Amino acid sequence: MKIDLIAGARPNFIKIAPIIHELNKVNTPITKISFRLIHTGQHYDKNMSDSFFKQLGIPDPDFNLQSGSGTQAEQTAKIMVEYEKLLVNSDVDLCLVVGDVNSTMACAIVAKKLNIKVAHVEAGIRSDDLTMPEEINRMVTDSITDYFFTTTELANNNLKKIGVNKSNIFFSGNTMIDTLIK
Repeated sequence: MKIDLIAGARPNFIKIAPIIHELNKVNTPITKISFRLIHTGQHYDKNMSDSFFKQLGIPDPDFNLQSGSGTQAEQTAKIMVEYEKLLVNSDVDLCLVVGDVNSTMACAIVAKKLNIKVAHVEAGIRSDDLTMPEEINRMVTDSITDYFFTTTELANNNLKKIGVNKSNIFFSGNTMIDTLIK
């Protein structure tokens, strides 16, 4: 199993850290799980990026898409173009995205269009406020996700309301809390 772990913004680094630590524990010759850490570059300042990798004990990214700033459309487009370049020459089985930032939605769309399964950590969270860019990112991502990892029973119910099969919903808790405890 080959997994791309997508992280592009400060909250994503915090959310992805315990996932990386667990994958490192279970990666054995028998399980054969490997991953690539993809930094989209959505947050690129050292104070919003590099320092988190050191503090959270996660490896340097395998790739940095260096999307930088710009309008939401410009940033999302840069992430999509650069991530697609990585995927067309790889044999990734799963794209795991976290949260609700532009990186989350952009990489989920690219992976899905290339017939790669998508897992969404923090799936099902809703504010029902369509003026929030994050709400749109959540809705789009959840509409194309294959495996939904949720933080609350409310998130589970939100997914069931939109027709997600309960066998694809996994109550995993909040990875930010896992990082806080560690």
